[in-house]
Amino acid sequence: MRYGLIGCGRIAPNHLEAAKNCGIEIVAICDIVQDRMVATAEKFGISEKIRLYEDYKQMLAQEDLQLVAICTESGKHASIALDCIATGCHVIIEKPIALSLCDADAIIEAGRKQGVVVCACHQNRFNKSIMKIREAVDEGRFGRLFHGAAHIRWNRGKQYYDQDEWRGTWEQDGGVLMNQCIHNIDLLRWMMGNDIDEVFAFTDNLNHPYLETEDLGLALVKFSNGAYGLIEGTSNVYPSNLEETLYLFGERGTVKAGGKSVNLIEEWRFSDGKDTAEEIKAKYHENPPNVYGFGHIPLYEDVFQAIEGNREPYITGEDGRRALELVLAIYKSSALGTSVKLPFGEGSTLDYVGQWNG
Repeated sequence: MRYGLIGCGRIAPNHLEAAKNCGIEIVAICDIVQDRMVATAEKFGISEKIRLYEDYKQMLAQEDLQLVAICTESGKHASIALDCIATGCHVIIEKPIALSLCDADAIIEAGRKQGVVVCACHQNRFNKSIMKIREAVDEGRFGRLFHGAAHIRWNRGKQYYDQDEWRGTWEQDGGVLMNQCIHNIDLLRWMMGNDIDEVFAFTDNLNHPYLETEDLGLALVKFSNGAYGLIEGTSNVYPSNLEETLYLFGERGTVKAGGKSVNLIEEWRFSDGKDTAEEIKAKYHENPPNVYGFGHIPLYEDVFQAIEGNREPYITGEDGRRALELVLAIYKSSALGTSVKLPFGEGSTLDYVGQWNG
């Protein structure tokens, strides 16, 4: 399977490593910053084996690619994905799938028409801990779910944002909820039943006056099944990342996932006695070197199998849209000062340009 990567930023090594691990043929990579692209190719020892492009459209025209990973700034995801899909390429799109619901819908529809796989890269769904918790949800071990909570208590300082001009902008990034927190927001929505009736939220910029976007988001979610969700996302924790946790509380079960990227099971209590907390904590334990975790390799394996088997991937474009919709609902609720009903058909980060200008 001929593979190309567009965007050689912080997350690119995870994608290249996953493609390499899965035996996918890396044909070409692309980045508008040549030095960064060359350094990426050299790091993986593939600079002599692949072609380098500064223009992804040229790469698409000259290479017979079957699968493309899109790892650029978020604001470019949609236009690049649509161009890739138009050439018949299957796509893996880094989170978020887009920055507007209109663009997300266009990607999903284009993929459907072209018959290609569209995967939203929410790789934490493949964490051992998360897969085990999802299994318990699917088996009904919680009974009725009462509420869940996603906490992302991280730190991002000026040095991080100075790496790229697009970071912390409404046009190309969004704020802490859209960038740092969307993985755990995706997990909460997925675990709690997906369908949402209403969201009420506050967002603010408390500690990053040089950004257009929020550095704190607090939200209450009412799910259609009667359960509730809490979301707390911040990049203001002193002096460094503290934790990322996911809690699920049900009538017959309580679970907490924690660690750098919800990669540990820290609480496991069920009334059915099928297993013990000690054995589950030991078996479903991962220690990744960073917050990106180990999920890219199984995600790539699944996409490869989906393409070969002509089926949908485990994480679809629709899944990416749901995570995007929830973040946009939080932004909308905060801006309006009232609750927001879901689903809603339109919304974009561009709706909030100038929000923190005083």
